[in-house]
Amino acid sequence: MLLAYDLLNFKRLTIVHQSSIDKMQDFRDRYLSGKEKQQLKILDIGSMSVNGSYKPIFADTSWHYQGLDMAAGPNVDICLDNPYDWHSLASDSQDVIISGQALEHVEFFWVTMLEIERVMKPGGLCCIIVPSSGPQHRYPVDCWRFYPDGVRALGRYVGLEVLEAETQWKPQGYTQDASDLWKDTVLIAKKPVLTGLIRYKSMIKKRLLRRLAEPRF
Repeated sequence: MLLAYDLLNFKRLTIVHQSSIDKMQDFRDRYLSGKEKQQLKILDIGSMSVNGSYKPIFADTSWHYQGLDMAAGPNVDICLDNPYDWHSLASDSQDVIISGQALEHVEFFWVTMLEIERVMKPGGLCCIIVPSSGPQHRYPVDCWRFYPDGVRALGRYVGLEVLEAETQWKPQGYTQDASDLWKDTVLIAKKPVLTGLIRYKSMIKKRLLRRLAEPRF
């Protein structure tokens, strides 16, 4: 399991490129503006800070930001022992989940996405930023690149309502850190509010999906 344990740590072992920070700021401005007085719980997946983090973007005093990663370090509040089983986090507990430059280094990212959906509150939002391009950069593995259709499918797979799925195909002038190289893809999605029998059926479906999708080590 040590290989899997290192997967989420990659993001903060390299420079957090400026285009990713700007995209996360755009998400915050367009989707969370006006909610500064609400007691939002915000969870950052792959949060270890070596060269920066998203934390300053979500620094409003009423918001409770927590960083999650696989090893202790700066900006890590929750340290997991299994990247595919977040038993320490309650279901339906997080208002907003964010992640950037992490899922491409997770071998079984669809299982991680099932956990993201599980801990989101009904009506909660997620913003996932992943590359669609760029050279191989193994820390310790580099498995995936994502296009808009791919992240839409991922959102639908776990039962989220996809609000946006876009890729930065054209250069935006990020010459200082070559951010344009990665052509980031952004998924913004919402967890539906389900009730009664529909909610129960959805819960059963997710449990079955998890059993089928969980890697066998």
